This record gives sequence, structure tokens and C-alpha cells, in this order.
Amino acid sequence: MRIGTLLTGLMSMALLLTSAAVAQTRTPYKIVTASKTGTYIQIGRDLAQYVADPAGIDLEVLESKGSAENVQRMRFEQGVKLALVQSDVYQAFLDEAKAGNGEAGNIIKPLRLIMPLYDEEIYFVARADAPFNSIHEIKNKKIAVGALGSGTALTSRTLYQLMFGEPLPSANAQYLTNEDALVKLTVDKTIDVAIIVAGQPAKLFSDMKPEARNFIKILKLDDAAPETARAKKTYFPATIRTSSYPSWLQADIPTLTVKAYLATYDYGLQSTVGNLARFAESLCTNFDKLQANGHPKWKQVKLELPPLAQGWRYYPPMEKRLRACMASRMASTAAPSPVSERPSRACTEQELVLGLCRR
Repeated sequence: MRIGTLLTGLMSMALLLTSAAVAQTRTPYKIVTASKTGTYIQIGRDLAQYVADPAGIDLEVLESKGSAENVQRMRFEQGVKLALVQSDVYQAFLDEAKAGNGEAGNIIKPLRLIMPLYDEEIYFVARADAPFNSIHEIKNKKIAVGALGSGTALTSRTLYQLMFGEPLPSANAQYLTNEDALVKLTVDKTIDVAIIVAGQPAKLFSDMKPEARNFIKILKLDDAAPETARAKKTYFPATIRTSSYPSWLQADIPTLTVKAYLATYDYGLQSTVGNLARFAESLCTNFDKLQANGHPKWKQVKLELPPLAQGWRYYPPMEKRLRACMASRMASTAAPSPVSERPSRACTEQELVLGLCRR
């Protein structure tokens, strides 16, 4: 009995030591997302649970002001290996670098893309009693453009410039978080419009009660307006659906979108390269779990690496692993099912019509 007890104790100790050793080999990384009521942070949590964890990575999901800050933190903050970034923000840094801004070049040139994700809807929110209903009517209005350092702030200013051919006047712009913007809009009434960028369904809006329609409305994209045609040179049309906010939104709202990307840095350290390659493999192999169990926006993501615009580049170690995994998935999907041999006989007319038999 004593020997059996001793052996059992030794085996238990060995298992504990093995578990501790495995736990110690897990790699701690960070991903920067956006505010706690946005979509980015939920996407980050999905990546941590369904992709990083199976790859042996403990991915800490960090709040941020949004894309512009994410680019900065991706470049300089210790431990941040991944970031969620809007396409217009990434392009804006590239444009600044091309124009001779050395700081912008230092920040953006070593950054690399992993893959495109989904389109984020742009919400133009006004008070329910506002005397205007369309996006192109926001000219000269007092606008909450997003927090400083956020992708929303850059999107807001870029859209205004595109639509009206002039910068948004500084006196009309307020840099506020989404939550503060809605308070200023509906309670203080010190602004006329709040611009919010978030993939639907966004927690900020899905948490609203039916009474919300008495206080706010979402402005519509008017295809007939010349301002809309100018905005579409950079942004794309989309629809905010009632099914995303059934408690208070009474009709679908046409709007604009901006693309979200998953980004990293051009790492050369072998251990980091290996960890991120494992992450890429896990992203591919667990992609179905993301779509089935993650935020609804994952259903809009395609597991593909399309050609990029000039100056944009994928991170080669992750690109290589993703392309190999995608090719393997495609081959397994396309593999024909084995067909049992049939005795040779004449086909019936019905079999021919149904494509079940060929002469």
C-alpha cells in the first residue's frame, strides 16, 4: 500500500511539474484594439480565445482610443505584437511618410499587415428632433469627431474634407469618446452630430433601450447628393440593419464603411517569428470557430490575402503560413468524394435529366 501510495504521489507530482513547465512556455503578447463598447475589443477577445490560446500564446487584449493610437503603440509599446487598424488610418500614415514626414515614416514603414478583416460602419448620429436627416447636411455643424488618436477622428476629418472640399473648421470639431459624444449630443446639446466608427452590432448601440429613438437618429447616405459621390472615392456604401439593433432602430439606414485590418511589425527575432507563424496557422485552422462562436462580424471575414495597395505589405512569415494553410483547406474542400462502381447499364431518362448518369 505504501509503495502504491508513493508511486501515486510521484506521478501526481510529475503531472504538476509538467503542467507548470507547459504554463511557463506560453508566450505573453498584447493586442491593441479600441474602446470597451466598440467592436475591435470583442474581435481582440475572440482572437485571444480561439486563435492565440491554441497556439500557446497568452494574448492580453488592451483598450485604446482607436486605430491611430494603435499604430503608435504597435510600433513602440513593449509586448504589443498585434493591432487592429482602419485602412484609411494606415494609408494616412503612408501618405504623410511619402510627403516627407520623417516621424510618420519611422512609425509606419516597419508595420506589416496580417490579413483584411471586415468593413466597419460609420454612424452619423444626430438628435431625434434635428432638422436634417442626411449625411451630406452636416456641413458647418458642430461635430464630435472621436477621441484624439482614434481612427474615428481621422475618418471624420477625411470624410468632411472629401464631401465639402474644405477642412472641418477647428471651432466646429470636438474630440470626444463615443460615450462622451452621446452625452454632449443629447444632454448638454453642445454638439449637433456625433461620428462613430464601429462594426455592427456595436455594443454601444445594441445596449440601448427602445426609448433611444426618442433622443437620437442615424443620418442616411443620400446617393443623389454630389457630396456622396465624392465620399465614395475613398469609402464604400453599406447598410446599418434593423436586425443589429432591433430594440430601437425602426428602419435600415444606408451609410459608409471603412475596412479593418489585423496588423503586426516586421519582426526578425527568431522566437517571435516562430510564435507569430504559429498564430497564423491557428488563425487558419480555427477560422471556422471564429465564424461560429465569435462576434457576428467574423461571418463577413474571408480567409484570403488579396493584393494590397502600393506601399502596403503583408508580414512574410505569417503570409507564407497562411497561404499554405489556405491552399490545404481549399484542396481538402475540393477533393472529390469517392464514387462506388456501378454495373454498366443504360441510363434512364430521369437519371440523365438529374445528372446522375452519363452515356
